[in-house]
Amino acid sequence: MRIHFGVIVLMGALAVSACGQKGLRDLRPSGTGPDEFLILPSKPLEEPTTYDSLPAPTPGQANLTDRNPKGEAVAALGGRASALVPGEGVPASDGALVSAASRYGVDPNVRTDLAALDAKKRKRENRTARFKLFPVDRYQEAYKREAIRPDEVNALFRRSGFETPSAPPPNQ
Repeated sequence: MRIHFGVIVLMGALAVSACGQKGLRDLRPSGTGPDEFLILPSKPLEEPTTYDSLPAPTPGQANLTDRNPKGEAVAALGGRASALVPGEGVPASDGALVSAASRYGVDPNVRTDLAALDAKKRKRENRTARFKLFPVDRYQEAYKREAIRPDEVNALFRRSGFETPSAPPPNQ
């Protein structure tokens, strides 16, 4: 029984194609469904000690079962949970940090502006991305000119006279 060379090549190609990975930076949405990270489960309902201690209902405002993810994260890391209660502002202990970080002004729409600029850049850089034969890392493809090349930066600092830690030889 003789196996044809084409069958062997086809089986080899199928075996190798199973090893491919898209990676974490495939920026295309996987579907049209909701983003599961935007849905927060509510806290369990608890019976209060006295019903007189309950706050008055405020339609459209937060209630006792709503989560405060930032406040819960601060409390889990050892901080005060009340530090990030919505509407209370910045705690006094962080005032110097916030004023130093915002000394050149604060743009309240910085995240949306950066997301729009990023989408525009990726669209401009990946004009031929839909014609690729194999999946590529679209993020790396769009930002390859801005990537930090550690070997070149290390050599630049050494030539400038800075003490640098030892580094492995390039390409290893």
